[in-house]
Parts: sequence; C-alpha cells; structure tokens
Amino acid sequence: MSLPKLHRHKDLSRASLPDSYGSGYRNARILAICQGLFTCAISIDLTLTALTGYQLAPDKSLATLPFALITVAGAVVTWFAAFLIQRLGRRLSFALGALAGAIGGAISVWSVFHGHFWSFCIGTAGVGVFQAFAQYYRLAAADAVSAEFKSRAISTVLTGGVIAAVLGPALASWSKDWIPTALFAGAYLVVAAMGLLSVLALLLFYRDQPVAAVRTESDGAPARALGQIVRTPVFLASVANNVAGSMVMMFIMTAAPLAAVACHHGIDDGAAIIQWHLVGMYAPSFFAGALIKRCGLGPVVLAGVALNLACALIAMASTSLPAFYVALLCLGVGWNFMFVGGTTLLAQSYRPSERARAQGLSEFLRYAATALATLAAGPLLEHYGWSALNLAILPLLLICALVSVWWMLANAAAARNAAANTATAN
Repeated sequence: MSLPKLHRHKDLSRASLPDSYGSGYRNARILAICQGLFTCAISIDLTLTALTGYQLAPDKSLATLPFALITVAGAVVTWFAAFLIQRLGRRLSFALGALAGAIGGAISVWSVFHGHFWSFCIGTAGVGVFQAFAQYYRLAAADAVSAEFKSRAISTVLTGGVIAAVLGPALASWSKDWIPTALFAGAYLVVAAMGLLSVLALLLFYRDQPVAAVRTESDGAPARALGQIVRTPVFLASVANNVAGSMVMMFIMTAAPLAAVACHHGIDDGAAIIQWHLVGMYAPSFFAGALIKRCGLGPVVLAGVALNLACALIAMASTSLPAFYVALLCLGVGWNFMFVGGTTLLAQSYRPSERARAQGLSEFLRYAATALATLAAGPLLEHYGWSALNLAILPLLLICALVSVWWMLANAAAARNAAANTATAN
C-alpha cells in the first residue's frame, strides 16, 4: 500500500490533514495538557528532591535516593502499565497513574513536615508511578495516526511541557517557603495538585481511540516473537536513543542542583538552571517533527548526540553559573532530539498486535537504565566530582551514535533493495 499523496504537499496545516489524523490530533492536544501538568509536577521534584533528600537523609550519600526512586518506581511499573493500558484502556489507566502522583505528593508533604526520610522515599516513588504512565502519552498519540504523522503527534504532546518547563521550577522556588516551619513542604503540595488536575482532565476530556482505526501494511499480520522484534535495526536504534538520551539526561540533571550548590551557587540558581534545562527539553517540540520530516530521523538523532556531547565538554571546562546554564540547555535540546526521534523509530518498529510487548520492553529498558544512572549520580558526585560525572556519559553517547549509524545504513540498504525490486517488477 503506498503512502497517501499528502506527503508530497508542502502545506501541512491542520485543515489539510486527513480525517485519520484529526481525531488523533484532538486527543494529542488533551495529552499535551496532561503532559504539561505532569511536567510541572516532575520539574518540582527535579528542582527540590535532591535538596530535600539531603536535608532529611540520615546519611548524606543517600541524598539522591528519593529522586532515584522516581525512576526506579517507573522502571518497575512501566512494563505492567503497558498491559494495564491494553486491558483497561488509556483513559482510565492514565487517570490511575495521575492519582498515584497526587497521593505521592501528599505523602511527601507529610514526610517533610515530620522529617521522615523513608516515607519521603515512598512519596517520590508515587510520583514515579505517575511518570511511568505519563511516558505513554506520546505513544498513545503516535499510535492514533498514520506513519507520516507520528513525529508530529509526538511533538504535539511534548509541547505541553514548554510552559510547564518555565512554570514548574518557578513554582518550586515560589512554593518552597509557603510553610515556614517545613521548608519545601509547600512545593510538594503543588505536586499533589498537579496530579489531581491531571485526573480531572483525563476523565472529563480524553477519549480512547483504538489503534485499529489507523490502517497500515502490517494490519492482520501475525505477531512476531519479541526476540525477533528486538533484533531489528529500527527497534535497536529506537532503544539506543531513548535509553541513552534519557540515561544521560537524568544522570546529569539529578546531580546538577547539588553540583551548583557545591560550586557556591544558590538554591534559586539551581532552580533557574533546571528551568532552562526544561525549556531546552520541551521547546524544540514545536519544530522537532518538522525538522525530522525535512532532514530525516538519522541526522536529527545524531544532532541530539552531539548536543549531549557539548553539554559534557562545557560542564568539564567550567563550573561558572553561565556554564551550568549552557550545559544544561544543550542537555535538554539534545534529549528532545533523541527522544522524539527514538520514539518515532519505536512507533515504526511494531505491528498493532505487538504494541504492548514492544512498548513495554522499550520503556522498561529505558527506566531500568535511568534508574541505575540516578542511583549512581549521588555517590559519584560525592566521591569523584562534577567533571567525572560528565566524563562518564561519553561511552554511552558513542554507543548510541554507532547504533544509529548502523540503523541508517540498514535503512538505506533496504530502500535501495525496495527500489530495485520495484524497477524489476515494472
């Protein structure tokens, strides 16, 4: 089946899109709002949880454990979330995930009030459950549209994080002093509120849309074994970009507020650094889909790898406040290119009947890797310093670049074979 003629048109305004995209786009906008609410919540945790952990921890080397548990809980839940979504539907499943985030925020408030480190860890784990379900927002949007619009749908969802990227750290800085007797408790109250607003938005406005509504060449084909899917270049390239991009991003971002304070910058400076980082993460979503369509997936993901490399080199060269800003901004933009590109590759790697297994495995691998990164960030920063932390990401970036180039070569060879077969048939 050939692609629709629309791909030859330059005008890709919403009015020119086919009906198969229209309903998917409406849901993508609702998911963009939910993405924004989630990003507000998680950005507060990004900004303050390492500092709160340092304040509450009985052993200061455990300072990043509460933040790491966000990722650990996400890794544990994400595999099961894929099958729960398939069984209960996205609307109810996403609402349950947001409710877990609201409960986690409330537990965090109680923990800060009472100075309980381990219950604070439980609260941040609840936010990790929220994150596990929220990471399927972009895949839900991608599954609802045809192949040529997947990057655009993914980018639409991620644009919801742009305002939240600015608002979240500002809320963290503003609300941390709401309750004078419990520093940071007010901020976690905002986390709980963001979770509850997400529940309301999902239940009132989001509607499930079956993947079967979008027809593809592989519809009706038997499901392949998971091992067969995993060995395909497109799946491996998707995992390389999603895993390496997220692992590097979380590794550096987790430690950045602590490193900034250790370098004699203020807590508010740490919040501002994360704010600019989050802008870098989500602002490119306004044009990432169009950039992929114009330049191709390969060049965009390799540009993401290069930007992450720039982050490491800048961070190792200087610990001044401008260097923190520029390095974390590069890290955010690099993550966006790798994440949007990797998610687009993932959405192209499976048939409808393989969706839950392929998505579940990919997300589990991503979360497991980032959990290891966040768990290691605190001790490595404590014992070896900020420069060593940035040096450690270079092998990951090299592996990702090599796998991406391998996929590009395999894809180009497949395109040449297809063209040769077509010419022979004609």
